[in-house]
Amino acid sequence: MIILRMHQDFLSNSPFCKPVKLRRFIFVLVCCAAFFMIPTMFTSVFAQQKPFLVVLDAGHGGHDSGNRGNGYFEKKIALNIALKIGAQLEQKSGVKVIYTRDKDVFVDLIERANIANKVDADLFVSIHCDAFSSSQAFGAGTFVLGLHENERNFKVAQKENSVIFLEENYEQKYDGFDPNDPESVISLILMQETYLDQSIAAANTIQQSFVNNLKRKDRTVKQAGFIVLKYTYMPSVLVETGFLTNSTEGAFLNSSKGQNQMANAISSAILNYRDLLQAGVQKETLTLENKPVQKEVITSNSDLIFKVQIAASGNRLAAEGYNFKGLTPISREKSGKMYRYFYQTALTYEEAQQHLKMAQSKGYTNAFVVAYKSGKKIAISEALRLLK
Repeated sequence: MIILRMHQDFLSNSPFCKPVKLRRFIFVLVCCAAFFMIPTMFTSVFAQQKPFLVVLDAGHGGHDSGNRGNGYFEKKIALNIALKIGAQLEQKSGVKVIYTRDKDVFVDLIERANIANKVDADLFVSIHCDAFSSSQAFGAGTFVLGLHENERNFKVAQKENSVIFLEENYEQKYDGFDPNDPESVISLILMQETYLDQSIAAANTIQQSFVNNLKRKDRTVKQAGFIVLKYTYMPSVLVETGFLTNSTEGAFLNSSKGQNQMANAISSAILNYRDLLQAGVQKETLTLENKPVQKEVITSNSDLIFKVQIAASGNRLAAEGYNFKGLTPISREKSGKMYRYFYQTALTYEEAQQHLKMAQSKGYTNAFVVAYKSGKKIAISEALRLLK
């Protein structure tokens, strides 16, 4: 009772007892709070943006030594390079690194992919050292998942895939996949098709870094059936850092200097790929913010259409729903040796975005919208400009 009476006395003597003055006081108080809080809110929003997450996979490990060219251990060299790459990337803001192994242990191939999938990685990079029957072979190469075009590429994939024989119950884990059967590779391809373009872009960035920064022999970006890449749900690259069977290159890769140089080249390439990827996303985002679609003027651009690209492959598949998780209608377009597969056709960008959400809900998380004007593919930014 005493406290209540004191509170009533305070209000009766307070200049804010009048409703108008009280509302003014509250308004000023809210404005002041907003003035100080808004910058913090923006900082918090940007701080919560998802970092660029890289999974580094050091090939082999434990009882799997990898190739032993010139007496070296592929598993040790791959791990050292992976850890050095990670140490450099972790110094950069906005980048997070996860390792499939950070010590000398054996990890199943499918578990390496599972690690990347569980954290929703933006890029998966598997580090290896090559070997060949001729000691003259040298140079660094990069691979993405695909059908091997020659015997050499098949042999590289066969060597890496044979690791599954060291795993328990490998027949069940990999659905009867046989590393020694070239036809088995075909079953690997479909899952990674969605990410093929981005995988090639990442691999090319790494390959060019080897050539431009280290002056290594350019063995180019190749496709082959690597089972470790098959089960990942993101752009994925396998790097053969060089040949241990070449005495000069083997000594280079086994040295601290050589491992540092390879790590520098790969980490720089990963950051370049990240920057290119984010610049592209930011450009499209800014376009959408500054140039909103006006539905009412679409009739003047009736030959402008949008589609959702969900996959790209060297295989010609029937454009039917059973090949694409039930999505229909599907259209197919050949570009060089590649076939690209599209879901739906829309007259507005907003409608295309709805189709994109449907494709992503079916598991095509890297699907994206493309635009056509009079049957010719154009940039999304150009399409949105035409819709103004």
